[in-house]
Amino acid sequence: MKKVVLLRHGESVWNNENRFTGWTDVDLSPKGIEEASLAGKTLKANGFVFQKAYTSYLKRAVKTLNGVLDTMDLDWIPVEKSWRLNEKHYGMLQGLNKTETAAKYGDEQVLVWRRSYDIAPEPLAASDPRSPRADIRYGELTDAEIPLTESLKETVERAVPYWEKVIVPSLEHYDQIIVTAHGNSLRGIIKFLKNISDADIISLNLPTAVPYVFEFDDRLNLVKDYFLGDPAEIEKKMNAVANQGKK
Repeated sequence: MKKVVLLRHGESVWNNENRFTGWTDVDLSPKGIEEASLAGKTLKANGFVFQKAYTSYLKRAVKTLNGVLDTMDLDWIPVEKSWRLNEKHYGMLQGLNKTETAAKYGDEQVLVWRRSYDIAPEPLAASDPRSPRADIRYGELTDAEIPLTESLKETVERAVPYWEKVIVPSLEHYDQIIVTAHGNSLRGIIKFLKNISDADIISLNLPTAVPYVFEFDDRLNLVKDYFLGDPAEIEKKMNAVANQGKK
């Protein structure tokens, strides 16, 4: 049996402030650091011993992974980073408070921007200081590869090929892998794995730093998936994510 754990990063500073984050490289909050450690303890207690890890280019995901692996005494395993696992780019919304934005534009419109499948927020200007095009970490990418806004559909179009061409083939060599990334890049992968419809994906809310386990047979067919942790606490965290964009 092959196992892949998908883990959304711990609470970030802007999660705590209820801001749209996207590709903005904000750090973990103190709570987020604790969540990463707790996720590591939960995984260790459930017998996980990862052999390979994947994460994005954004420090909130990288530091969450570091905290998990340190807690599990697995700091030594190989880690691969990719921009393709970055969060969905929120365009002009990046940095704005979600509640204030909902008060201005309405809960329904903010829900569309946050969770719809194929509708993107208004893009940043290429010259906007928030644009990632001047960031050295993306220097090898073309302008076409670096988004100024994204829908979930566009996030799927970069994250799922990375899953199929890089992560899945590594399961031929490793039995347990962890992927630490972001709410929307992981939602895109989960949509693909579970064949969730474009309409139903809007209701999937991933809590911060709760391990989501996917088990595959030797032919890499999905057998089952489940969260690790207390179901009531996980549901509470999911509801909190769902309510972030309401006035």
